[in-house]
Amino acid sequence: MEKLVTDITYLYFGNYKLYLSSVIDLYNREMVAYTISDCQDTDFVLDTLNQLELPKGALLHRDQSSVYTSKAYYQACTEKGITRYMSRKGTPADHACIEWFHSVLKSETFYLHNWRNLTKDSITDIGEKYITFYNESRIQQRLNDQSPTEYRRAAA
Repeated sequence: MEKLVTDITYLYFGNYKLYLSSVIDLYNREMVAYTISDCQDTDFVLDTLNQLELPKGALLHRDQSSVYTSKAYYQACTEKGITRYMSRKGTPADHACIEWFHSVLKSETFYLHNWRNLTKDSITDIGEKYITFYNESRIQQRLNDQSPTEYRRAAA
């Protein structure tokens, strides 16, 4: 797990929204850390970052959002030995794999529900269950028709 990408997406329900901060390992597209919150601030992304146990020099790609350019985030990455690099401004294609994951998460879960009737707890539950399903069961052609977890285990 040496090259990772992180981003934030919105999870809407009723007149409210939650935020999903996630980190994907580019080796096998496994979701290795995430946080769901109703507040998008530096502490939110630090919660996600602090879930990671990485070798020194691991690369973490992110966009130019203010939470990722904060001094606290920079310091936390430095303390963990993470090399940060960012997308060019306004180019989500630079981190397309995490944008793809967020799109798939929404289309395979939330868009199947009447989102107006979902609660904060149900949004969180749906998100957590999907991430487990995605990592352990959802096969991907690019991973030789294995799930991210199966692919990692087969390579070990």
